[in-house]
Amino acid sequence: MLTRADLHDYQLRGVSFIINKRRCGLFLDMGLGKTTTTLTAISDVIDGFGAKKVLVIAPLRVANTVWAQEAKRWSHLKHLKVSICTGPEKSRIRALSSDADVYVINRENVVWLVDLYRDRWPFDFVVVDESSSFKDSSSKRFKALRKILPRTEHFVILTGTPSPNGLIDIWSQIYLLDFGMTLGRTMSAYKQRFFESDYMGYKWAPKDGAADKIHGLLTPRVISMSAADYLELPDRIDITLNLDLPDKVMKEYLDFEQTLLAELPEGEVVEAINAAVLANKLLQFCNGSLYTDSLGNWSELHTVKLDALADLIEENSGENILVAYNFKADLARLQKRFPHARVLDKDPQTVEDWNAGEIPLLLAHPASAGHGLNLQRGGSMIIWFSMNWSLELDQQFNARLHRQGQDKPVRIIRLAISGGIDQRVLSVLADKNAGQSALLAALKPKG
Repeated sequence: MLTRADLHDYQLRGVSFIINKRRCGLFLDMGLGKTTTTLTAISDVIDGFGAKKVLVIAPLRVANTVWAQEAKRWSHLKHLKVSICTGPEKSRIRALSSDADVYVINRENVVWLVDLYRDRWPFDFVVVDESSSFKDSSSKRFKALRKILPRTEHFVILTGTPSPNGLIDIWSQIYLLDFGMTLGRTMSAYKQRFFESDYMGYKWAPKDGAADKIHGLLTPRVISMSAADYLELPDRIDITLNLDLPDKVMKEYLDFEQTLLAELPEGEVVEAINAAVLANKLLQFCNGSLYTDSLGNWSELHTVKLDALADLIEENSGENILVAYNFKADLARLQKRFPHARVLDKDPQTVEDWNAGEIPLLLAHPASAGHGLNLQRGGSMIIWFSMNWSLELDQQFNARLHRQGQDKPVRIIRLAISGGIDQRVLSVLADKNAGQSALLAALKPKG
């Protein structure tokens, strides 16, 4: 039976930080047990400081599976009653009306929840799990949450990826803690103070010395903990498998990149109307297909990545493999080529089957497996069939296997087309990671 005494020192440090600060952020690496840490703090605040009603806002899959399960897992948390407030509106209202200590809702229903209670907001302790999903200050979910801040005494944000696109992402998350006292009352003021933009005003980069100033301002509100500093994690082996397109296909790719027009095998012509659409189409092209219309129809261009994946499966016979795909066309082609594969869906049984070693090939979109899922017991190999621009999804997805409880070295293999946009994606992810790593390092507790 696990007890509170089994909690690691770093988790107790996080518990103490939440209790003492009341409004704070924990930027914890994936696998450091942020759910357990936060539930322990919630229990202590309810017992010692009189918190009456706790709300947890989380990604849907995490809301449905993680928080209630974690409370049941630890002996010192079993007394907490957790009510899952997801699903149809009637189910949500019934769950909100039940007698519980912690109410868990998915982030898509934040606007609905705020409108439901209006001036009768009942929650005095709010936790935002994966706060980077509130990084857009113009989003409806952020604006709704901002309304209830004065009525909430304890407010905690949790994430392992606070700034996937740079320090611009931090402002809205910190605003939820301090109403703008640290970084400014508005996003525009934050930008003007710490950033400079290109002549079009689209790209913002920190001014000289601004990053260090922002790190210093955040220190009283946020702590960061890295798994590498506290846990004995298995080795992680990153491999980029560079693949060559056939000469004819590569010429078609380069022509498409230059002219924004691609002629498909069936004679149809696909046009990329702007740079953003072109980037997306080039990713599709590298994977082996292109969408032909807005209805989801697609045409196959090559099988280079499918062939490479088949080779890897054969070379690693007996291994269970987690495959990341990006487009529905990718999924359809993967399922056709590998009919024995399973798709990670909303059924909890799929996760159980994977962790039991019963799924040799699991296909998952990074957005559906990016937060909270423990998949480390089912396998130790990830293959990125599709590149993804999001550092947050990249790191979170890889952490499904490379985390505490994994007993094998984890191999992360990326299938990248030589000379294609895949190479650019890898470069962008490396640049983003450098900026986020600097932030997390600066916010680590001293001593």
